[in-house]
Order: sequence, then structure tokens, then C-alpha cells
Amino acid sequence: MDPKNQSSDNPENQTPQEEQQQPLTLPIASISLALSTILPTHFLTPPKISTLFSSNKPNKVKIPTQVSSLSNLSLSAALPPTKPNFRSTISANPLQDSLTLNPFRPSEPSNAAGVRRASIVWFRNDLRVHDNECLNAAHNESMSVLPVYCFDPRDYGKSSSGFDKTGPYRATFLIESVSDLRKNLQARGSDLVVRIGKPETVLVELAKAVGAEAVYAHREVSYDEVKAESKIDAVMKDEGLEVKFFWGSTLYHVDDLPFKLEEMPTAYGGFREKVQGLEVRKTIEALDQLRGLPARGDVEPGEIPSLVDLGLNPNATMGQNGKPAANASLVGGENEALQKLRKFTAECQAQSNKENKTDSIYGANFSCKISPWLAMGCLSPRSMFDELKKSTSRTMSAASGKKDDGSGTGLNWLMYELLWRDFFRFITKKYSAAKQNSAAPVTACVGAAA
Repeated sequence: MDPKNQSSDNPENQTPQEEQQQPLTLPIASISLALSTILPTHFLTPPKISTLFSSNKPNKVKIPTQVSSLSNLSLSAALPPTKPNFRSTISANPLQDSLTLNPFRPSEPSNAAGVRRASIVWFRNDLRVHDNECLNAAHNESMSVLPVYCFDPRDYGKSSSGFDKTGPYRATFLIESVSDLRKNLQARGSDLVVRIGKPETVLVELAKAVGAEAVYAHREVSYDEVKAESKIDAVMKDEGLEVKFFWGSTLYHVDDLPFKLEEMPTAYGGFREKVQGLEVRKTIEALDQLRGLPARGDVEPGEIPSLVDLGLNPNATMGQNGKPAANASLVGGENEALQKLRKFTAECQAQSNKENKTDSIYGANFSCKISPWLAMGCLSPRSMFDELKKSTSRTMSAASGKKDDGSGTGLNWLMYELLWRDFFRFITKKYSAAKQNSAAPVTACVGAAA
């Protein structure tokens, strides 16, 4: 070793002038660090580490983004010479043993400004790629994204009253919607991991397998769903992971309400009066290309379960003549929902050209008939409202001075239905989140709901 280098490495041999020259100012625009100065030689060999750096010059590290991300890079000479490339043992079988892998603990899990290596998107009642703030946020803040859907066993089987918690018709519609979501994700360079199991268990195992740093999900409103969110939040924090919740199930965003949720009016009339004139947020366009799946873990996508796998009788959806029952004619999925929306928009445009415009709210056309797809989140209320607003913008100008009493057609009638839906979801959220049991009863009359 060069004596000059020996002298400079020993703090006792440094002169005051050398000590002042030690701090190194790095340029922000372009940073290039020699690996030989910060890493032991054997650290350069593992394939996983080499993929983070430029392949043109193996002896240099190319920082692709912010200087602040360097603080999240943990480099240690004590690391083993090689890092095994393991295969995840997670399977679609709910009886599979839990993983014994150590969780990846980020140094700053709450730092959303930095790009995360991997994140999980937990799909729930938001089975779509259009107007999905949760999916888009994970895409923008992560280098890789793992979309996941869990068939929670607690949602199936018999209730305390002896009825199915989830009937065969709803379960069939859900299975079709999940299958359609997987196809839409695959068309954009991603995929959907499907498991049967409790989300608080499945998500932790998957996070350990792929080294995820955060879980993204949409909030829900019912008591059981809010309870599940609390479990996920607590378990993930124990593992050093961040959980980011978003709101996307109503026409009006919960943060835009002119009152606190605990002050939510218990009557529809009071709610409608308070939100009158409130602006609807713009929809979020679907991404043409999504982040790829995490390379670490090699997680299997898993098979989408059948009714038998969920403990349901497939013959229950068949009529006495051996053919599918009338309720089984509904097809789940985002693509089907978009087709229904286009058909409904065309009907509204056709009705606007008739002299008698009130006949569209009676008989079979009293509603837009898109409730099942809204309930599963195959279609968002905002995108539905936005699409109809664009298509009928020319015909709505003539009726703009007319009082919206719910008796109009097209956009006015749809707004009336979606407002009822918002009211029920917000009032459910209010009381499911409340800790007191002596809450005032909901006062609402019977009305149309989308």
C-alpha cells in the first residue's frame, strides 16, 4: 500500500490542512461514485446488486434519481459475499405455511418523496384500472408494483343467522370481476396475485417475499372493512412498512365535504342541501403501461378460485331447467361496466331528442342499472358522471335553468341516484368509525340509488 495513502487513512497522521479538505461536495446534476471507495470488492459480484447500477462501467455507481435517495442505501462490509435468489413459497393454497423470511425494513418508511423499490397494491372494492388513484400513486412512487387481491375466508360460509355471507350470484360476479382485472393489468405489463386467505397474513408474507416498503389501498365504509383496515395498518407498522389509504368509492371526495364526517347529517335532505354546488373531482386516466412486478421473490400469481374453492354450491346459480338463472346473466368486470356505461349514455342522448322526456324514469328504465359494477368498484361514480357529462354537455345547456328536483333525465337523474349512494356510504362510514354505541338512528326515506 502506498505510504501516502496510509497516511491519509490514519486520522492521527493528518495535518490540519488535510482535515479541512476532507468534506466532499457532490454535484447535484450528475453523481458518479467509484465502488472501490465505498464497497468491498466481493460486494460487486451479486446479480441483484449489479442490477441497480449502470452496466457500462462495472466499477462505478450511477445515481439515477435524487441525491437524497443515497441516504436510504444501506451499504455494509459485513454483508455476505453472495445473496441467494430465493423463490417464494407463497401459494394460492390457504393452508400453506407462513413464510419465515425476514421483513425488509426501510430506513425511512414514511418518506413518500423518495422512489420505493417495491410496493403492494391491495385491491378490494376497486376492481378497475380507470380512475384508480391508489394504483396510479403506487406506480408513480415505486420502481415495481405487486397488485394483490385476497379472497378473505371470513367473507364466506354461513352467518350466525344461517345464511350465506356471500351468495353464489355475488361470488360469481366477483370472480368474473377479479378475472377481468387480471386481464387488464396483464395488458399493461403487470399482473394480479390472487390468494385465499386473511389479508393481514397474506400481505405481510408477500411484502417479506418481494421486499415491499409500502401497501396502497382504498378505504371502505362498513364495520368489518374498517376493522380489517385497522388490522392491516397495525401489522404493517410492526413490520416497518407504510400503509397508504385513499378514497375513491363516492362521487364527492370525503375530504371535499363542507363538514366533518362526524357532523354528517342523518337525513338525506340535509346532506343534499349541504353538498349542493360542490365540485366533483376530475377522473384519473388509466395508465397505458404499469410498473413491472418485483424481481425479488419470484411470486406465483396464483389461480382464481371457483365457487367450490370458496365453499359455495355451483348448482345454486342454475335454474330448474338446467340453464343459468336470470340473475346469472350479469357479467362482472370493468370492461362490461364500461360497455354498460356507453349504452346508458346513448339511451340518455336518445331520450333528450324526445318531446316527452319524463318517460325514461319509469318502467324498466327507472335507473341506470349499473349498481353491481359500482358496488364492486369495476366503475367509479366519478368516471360515470364525467362520461355522461361529456356526452350530454350540448343538451344540458337548455335545461341548465331548470331546478334539479330529481325528475329530469340524463345527467340530472344520474346525479340524483349517485347522491343517494353517496349519502348511504358516508353515513355508514360515520357510524362504523364511531366508538360510541348510542349513535342517532339514520333518518332517510326510500329513494332510488344507483
